[in-house]
Amino acid sequence: MARPRGGGIACGSRAEPGSRVGAARRARIVVVMAHGHAGHVHHISPEGDRRRLAAALVVMLGVMALEIVGGVVGHSLALLSDAAHMLADAGALGLSLLALHLASRPARGAMTFGYSRAEVLSAQANGITLLILAAFIAYEGIRRLITPPHVNGTLMLLIALAGVLANIVAARLLSGAERRSLNIEGSLQHVLTDLYAALATAAAAVLIIVAGLERADPIASLLIAAIMIRAGVALVWASARVFLEAAPAGVDPEAVGAALASQGGVVEVHDLHVWEITSGFPALSAHVLVGPDRDCHELRRRLEALLHERFGLDHTTLQVDHRGEELLEIAPSPTGATASRGHGAAPSPS
Repeated sequence: MARPRGGGIACGSRAEPGSRVGAARRARIVVVMAHGHAGHVHHISPEGDRRRLAAALVVMLGVMALEIVGGVVGHSLALLSDAAHMLADAGALGLSLLALHLASRPARGAMTFGYSRAEVLSAQANGITLLILAAFIAYEGIRRLITPPHVNGTLMLLIALAGVLANIVAARLLSGAERRSLNIEGSLQHVLTDLYAALATAAAAVLIIVAGLERADPIASLLIAAIMIRAGVALVWASARVFLEAAPAGVDPEAVGAALASQGGVVEVHDLHVWEITSGFPALSAHVLVGPDRDCHELRRRLEALLHERFGLDHTTLQVDHRGEELLEIAPSPTGATASRGHGAAPSPS
């Protein structure tokens, strides 16, 4: 990719002899708030996603209540840990429903992209909640490893199996939603980690019933905490990448720049930026200089088609200009101030 440089003749202008840029033209400024494009849909069936999230929330709340009762009556930390995770699930699903509602609101005023990043905020909150709960569960699990209490293994097993079935139902509901959304993916990760936790709890209950191994309960709790940490770190990192405006996963900006610069007629590509406005909504902007004899409008259309076909980038803003003979050069003056001049211009007196 060529080094960043300013300069160029606006597309559709002609450089006149002795002038740096051709005649200026007035242009209307049109503020467009909506971001739907032909053939490009940013959110797939939000109403269907809301129904799936609501159904999964009902399932989670029911099983959570059952596990709290079973954990208290049966003295099972694994069940209480799973109930705490269920509480995080319920909160995550509630946040996800709120985020979907906000994300569906139209763009207006200062919110030119609407509230699309509300779902990323929700995903980050989900990840942080998982990490906090995991820390508490790990602490209590270590304490119970030292002094394990008596646990009702039979009650623990029955409730754990009910939790397994409920989480399978919830996971199937969410797997049919829009998986590119960090919000939906965060909710699904909550449910999947809770499914693994329920399986670990059931296995611990079997060990308690068969072998009388009371420490199987806190060991299962520590395993649940490890699963929660893994899922929480992944969600926090993925949402942080969106907020830091990193390039989307799987898109290499260097490869994108090289592909643009390799097209016939392109002289230089600079100020290239690739980021995600929200999960599943990548965007690109770049300044492209083309040869003076090239049709910059036709070349822009070719570059947009290239970005769509090779990189899956549809929301693109390409500023395409003809390469001018003079480029603005910015250099420090002897006094320390910044001076600018065109190539070939006489230096300013010192």
